[in-house]
Amino acid sequence: MPIRVQNDLPIKEVLERENIFVMDEYRAAHQEIRPISIGLLNLMPLKEDTELQILRSLSNTPLQTDVTFVRVSSHVSKNTSTSHIYKFYEPFEEIKRQKFDGFIITGAPVEQIPFEEVDYWEELTEIMNWTVTNVTSTLHLCWGAQAGLYHHYGINKVRLPQKKFGIFPHHVRNRKIPLVRGFDDVFYAPHSRHTDVPRELLEKDERIMILADSDEAGIFLCMAKEGRQIFVMGHPEYDRMTLDSEYKRDLGKGLDIRMPVNYYPENNPENKPQLIWRSHANNLYSNWLNYYVYQVTPYDLYGTPDFS
Repeated sequence: MPIRVQNDLPIKEVLERENIFVMDEYRAAHQEIRPISIGLLNLMPLKEDTELQILRSLSNTPLQTDVTFVRVSSHVSKNTSTSHIYKFYEPFEEIKRQKFDGFIITGAPVEQIPFEEVDYWEELTEIMNWTVTNVTSTLHLCWGAQAGLYHHYGINKVRLPQKKFGIFPHHVRNRKIPLVRGFDDVFYAPHSRHTDVPRELLEKDERIMILADSDEAGIFLCMAKEGRQIFVMGHPEYDRMTLDSEYKRDLGKGLDIRMPVNYYPENNPENKPQLIWRSHANNLYSNWLNYYVYQVTPYDLYGTPDFS
């Protein structure tokens, strides 16, 4: 898939080195097609790492995708330069009158804080309400999924006895749904979180369809409103070394952190982790873009009534 980004976005060179087709603004403007418009609300602390991971994941269909990076105004990032954020990110206030084919709300390292105490919670709830009428399908990731389930359906998270950290096997529960088309019976995905959404609450809520789960990690994938809202509890977009970086960062801080499970060969942190989840991660994003965005979005986003 050609990914359309700003010409001077720093990660553009990395994507090109990986043989991912990145289209600059000039070339995109001369193609006689309407690209798929995707908004990315990036709440992760290391913005550029997440940009790279998400764009990699979106790059595996023939659809041209125009990605807009979105930021909240009620929080100042401490881990990404202000110049990068103000140059490449649009504040929600600037894009709230637009419509998007798809929208992604990432995770955030605030899962141990009650939702209402997160400093940008009020703005995030405004954004989540806005997606109901301005976005064809919204993909919520990790804490973003927990936030979406709490805001839209009143299902709260619970604190885990210890951090769910590592690579876990998952099972497809509803193979007839296009979102999991092409998945193996068992597939792997990364998790890195201190909280969970109780399985029993999701299973008894008739508004929510569970698509994949894990005996060890709980519900992984569910959706509502026939795919208008999709919730992914893990981090399928993570690259090979992301959990390694998190683990060694926390060790360096002296935190009580256990080694990520099913990650290092022979459970030796000196060994290079095996990448065993990338194909299913790519499949998940490709299925989302194809079946829940491209196939159902109107050609004229602005000449149609709201998506609700």
